[in-house]
Amino acid sequence: MSILPEERKNEILKELKKTGKVKVVELVGQFQVSEETIRRDLMILEEKGLLKRVYGGAIHSVFQSEEPPFIQRTTVNHEAKVKVGKKGVELISDGDVIAIDVGTTMLEFAKQIEKKMDITIITNSLPVSSVLTESLNQNMFTGQVLLLGGQIDPKHQSISGSLTEQMLNQFNIDKAFISAGGFSIQNGVSNYHLHETLVSRKMVEVSKQVILLTDSSKIGVDTFSKICPLEKMDVVVCEQPYPEVWKDHPELGMMNWVVA
Repeated sequence: MSILPEERKNEILKELKKTGKVKVVELVGQFQVSEETIRRDLMILEEKGLLKRVYGGAIHSVFQSEEPPFIQRTTVNHEAKVKVGKKGVELISDGDVIAIDVGTTMLEFAKQIEKKMDITIITNSLPVSSVLTESLNQNMFTGQVLLLGGQIDPKHQSISGSLTEQMLNQFNIDKAFISAGGFSIQNGVSNYHLHETLVSRKMVEVSKQVILLTDSSKIGVDTFSKICPLEKMDVVVCEQPYPEVWKDHPELGMMNWVVA
């Protein structure tokens, strides 16, 4: 099997998503290259944080506890996030009360909101609230924006804490738009940061409908703290279909998977 090195690395990652692990011996046979070449591929992928090398192969880089600061993530998978954001806006109806949590996908989502009438948007994201305030000033939509109170995280530009969670109990929310550090069949939707996770978990709890906006790089990834199981999601918006290996899982029958 003669393919380019980058294609080979992509195939290795695809196999990881399917099975959760890869073995050097099997990859050598599959790609007809040396063990040294495969080990070098795995080392490069590990340096990028995409897997964890173990004896004889590699496993998913699971339960990751840290991610880059917000500003560094704005350009990562940007095109996919824009597509997901645009598709997500189609799910907003006039008169809706919606909650938006944190992250760069949510920022792209907020930038696309226009031509909606009398909507109320509740968020704990500083960049999202800033973008929406400017959109209101330019009459791109009508309604109001509520920024939740609490403790500010300057690195990730989010607001969280018990005050934030208590405020969410005061509202009747139609739709919660949730982001993810990762999501998998086994462990559901997760995030890197406990305090942000608790706010997102509260949004899920108090909302009538829950919509996950995510790019495909999060599929099959488990990060530090769990937001909720997949069955809590009513809709998933992603730029790619769900993995073929997921098709027989009953959780998928409980949600609408929308391809952006």
